[in-house]
Amino acid sequence: MVDVDLSQLPFTLLDDTGREHVRRGMDLAYFDRDDIILEMGEQGAYVFLIHKGDVAEIDPSLPAASAHIGHYTAGDLFGAISILNGKSRYRFQAEQECLCYIMPSLLFSQLCRQYPPFEQFFRQSLAHKARWLTEKRADGGVTMAGFMLARISECMRAPLLMDASTTIAGAVEKLNESHADSLLVETQGKLGMVTKTDLLNGLVVSGFTPATLVDQVAHFSLVTVTPEQYLFEALVLMTQHKVTRVVVMEQAALKGVVELTDVLSYFSSRSYVVSLQVEQADDLETLAVASHRTPELVTALMAQGVKLNFAMDLLAALNGRIMSKAWDFVINEEHHQHSCLMVMGSEGRGEQILKTDQDNGLILDDDAQWPSVADDMQALTETLIKLGYPPCPGNIMVSNPEWVASVSQWKKRIAQWANVRDGDSLMRLAIMLDAHSMAGNPCLLESVREALFERCARDEILLSYFARAALRFSTPLTLFGSLKKPQHGIDIKKGGIFPIVHGVRTMALERRISVTSTLGRLTALVDDGRLERRTADDLGEALSLLTELRLKQQLSGQDMDDARSNHVVVQELSSLERDLLRESLHIVKDFKQRLSYRYHLEYS
Repeated sequence: MVDVDLSQLPFTLLDDTGREHVRRGMDLAYFDRDDIILEMGEQGAYVFLIHKGDVAEIDPSLPAASAHIGHYTAGDLFGAISILNGKSRYRFQAEQECLCYIMPSLLFSQLCRQYPPFEQFFRQSLAHKARWLTEKRADGGVTMAGFMLARISECMRAPLLMDASTTIAGAVEKLNESHADSLLVETQGKLGMVTKTDLLNGLVVSGFTPATLVDQVAHFSLVTVTPEQYLFEALVLMTQHKVTRVVVMEQAALKGVVELTDVLSYFSSRSYVVSLQVEQADDLETLAVASHRTPELVTALMAQGVKLNFAMDLLAALNGRIMSKAWDFVINEEHHQHSCLMVMGSEGRGEQILKTDQDNGLILDDDAQWPSVADDMQALTETLIKLGYPPCPGNIMVSNPEWVASVSQWKKRIAQWANVRDGDSLMRLAIMLDAHSMAGNPCLLESVREALFERCARDEILLSYFARAALRFSTPLTLFGSLKKPQHGIDIKKGGIFPIVHGVRTMALERRISVTSTLGRLTALVDDGRLERRTADDLGEALSLLTELRLKQQLSGQDMDDARSNHVVVQELSSLERDLLRESLHIVKDFKQRLSYRYHLEYS
């Protein structure tokens, strides 16, 4: 019986009995340098687990310069597909002296029959493998299955529905009988929401009497969900829309109500109370306490196996509420309708997890009268610093007069940047393209964005200059397609994340797509016919994996500088992580080639 480490995927998909069969059935085999371990087209006799050495994956049908398509090292598996499919797709050849654990095909086939998840692991796409990695990270508490896969139908309350002829007195009596905090009222085919607070305000503030009909105090702008949506989505919607209840509808039929207290109670972890703390903050000091807890929330979400995209949605919504409340505390209400606070960069795309530098600006209505705007913007910047958002090293902040302008002035700047086309101008266009309204009047930003599309979307020369930045940094793969392994690590932000984000941003600019998130842009590009669904899915999964590896690095050393936080040491990754990283970077490389052809960058 060989002594082999079976603590990594896919062997963790076996039980103790299955792993014991593996140990008893495996043997060791030695291969000299340049030995062909498995030939292309050959039916596999073994699954190979590398103990020492390196193995090249080769496509003999390609020219020698591009024939090396993969690289395997200690801890990596190969040969399983040759058994499952009846033949090997490629040649596997030792690059140096190799020692491999070998599992006979008969044993492998038996394990696949007895443990379906084990077989599925070898047949899955990048998306499925990434999910295996996410689930493997969950270490107890609210697991991914319990936390992310909980449906709204599991947590909704039965609706308390009354008709429009009900009086306020009747509504109060019904609420007391039902021990409920809200009810729904139907009038003229529309549903409205009434809470105990609404009833109290109606009687005390608005001067209604107990005989007043309840629909006079109802709110008819409801946030709705369906029973099959994830409970996590309800939490995100509540945070985004500043409400504590959502109404559950299915094909226009009322099914129930979900309240924030229900959601928080279901998740039962104190980290998720951050949402409630942000909502209840009524001064800057209380808001700062809640804001500084978001890193704790990120750590909890990652430890519990929450899919990164869902975590980003929640954190983007939370950051949005924090900044919006800071705006309300600092800026006089008379200016709200005549200005728009916009956030840019990763915050604008909703892809920020840990708090990063401030990237924000202000758009003013052309007729706005705001003499103290400079002082107020300085106060807002200082407030955001207190809330945990550090100042931008490039000074892209509302405290900088260059990032405060009227609608007309912003449109002139955009035209100027598009004409100049130097590096700084193109960067500013990219920043504006990611801008998202955080507070104030969002129509002002939409007017500026429309001007940006009108000036830039059909300018082929500008698009070529704009797209070139996606090819600025090399992909950290060797000539033979394996991962580079410098001691200081590879920069996955420059080598992987940025090319996807900026390449997709370029395509979104060309197609006048207003959504700002990269995943949202990918979906819109598929709907527009500019990308195949499979390509968009691969890019989305690659981006999620690269972002997660970067986040893992940041969480492991939150005091490290920004440059080091982007570097991942390949040698410290698990076999599965290396496999996923390699596959993701090949997706990035192919996408860069597509961009090169589309925007004629091969001639630049």
